[in-house]
Amino acid sequence: MFKDARILSILTVFIFIVSACNLPSSAATPTAGSNAVLTAAALTVQAQLTQSVPFSTPTLPLSVATNTPLSVPTLPAATLPPAASATPVCDQAQFVKDITIPDGSQISPGAAFTKTWRLRNAGACNWSGYTLVFDSGDLMGATSPQSIGTVSPGQEVDLSVNFTAPTSSGSFRSYWRIRNSSGVLIPVLGGTQGKSFFVDIKVSVVSSGFDLHTRAGDANWVSGASTLTFGGPETDANGFAMYRNNQKLEDNSSPGKILETHPQWVTDGAITGTYPAYKVVAGEHFKARIGFLLLSDGTCGAGNVRFQLNYREGSASGNLGQWTDTCDRVLKDIDVDLSSIAGRTVQFVLAVVANGSALQDQAIWVSPRVELTQ
Repeated sequence: MFKDARILSILTVFIFIVSACNLPSSAATPTAGSNAVLTAAALTVQAQLTQSVPFSTPTLPLSVATNTPLSVPTLPAATLPPAASATPVCDQAQFVKDITIPDGSQISPGAAFTKTWRLRNAGACNWSGYTLVFDSGDLMGATSPQSIGTVSPGQEVDLSVNFTAPTSSGSFRSYWRIRNSSGVLIPVLGGTQGKSFFVDIKVSVVSSGFDLHTRAGDANWVSGASTLTFGGPETDANGFAMYRNNQKLEDNSSPGKILETHPQWVTDGAITGTYPAYKVVAGEHFKARIGFLLLSDGTCGAGNVRFQLNYREGSASGNLGQWTDTCDRVLKDIDVDLSSIAGRTVQFVLAVVANGSALQDQAIWVSPRVELTQ
């Protein structure tokens, strides 16, 4: 580096000398001595240039890139706390399915039926001394509580309850639960609100009706004297039962369905007609109009009797209504609610009893019938 600086200084002096020679001067032409000096200087510069060592760029060793694996410190495996296990539930049931009477089943009014549910002991404790108990809704004649018996955890059991359908139409539901031996009601997985299960039915009242006018020929007619043959004759002093359709009545009407039931021609004489058995449906009523037949002379005779609607059920009997009527030119309307015998199979009995006199009482029933009234 010092050699370079010296060469540069010599060149600078040389250039300065040359420049000075070229400047105008009033002096005389250089002498030989001065030229000799210049020549010697130039030769000295040339010699030094010749002796200079060319600049050599230092060679650096090549560095080869290598992929050195990164050393990662090994960390100890994380130790997680064990997951907390669920605490087993002692008392718990699970609803499995309905075995009988699917929801919304149609049940006849007053009919007996048995509902069965299948449940599983989904808890960790044995069911011993547990009971099936009514919770809410319609009891429908069932018994509560009912014993369940012993059921092990995981075991399934069928639980049955006997019911009697209401006699009226509508939808009915009965909710039930399981109670443990300590009197605590246990939860039911899959149950209603997680606690109960139920039976759901629909009672549809269907009435075939019973036309006592049309069926009069099937009834057993008797008086105090003997058994009577339906249809008369009207001159039978033992009494008679027969149709008087479209004939004039005490109110001057002529209805299409008239049944005359004339009592025996004696004081306090009577006549009864016992009909075939009929199962009464909830909501049914007995309806008719009662009065007297108009005679050919324009009167209705003595006309003083007691009309009765009775029934027989096996060996038992009962009265559903009684009406005293006289010939007053007016027919009396009858409407009897049969709720008291709904769901029961009975034989209706029409009866007419004379009030004292042995005179003829031409008592009539206009369109006697049993029909559904909602």
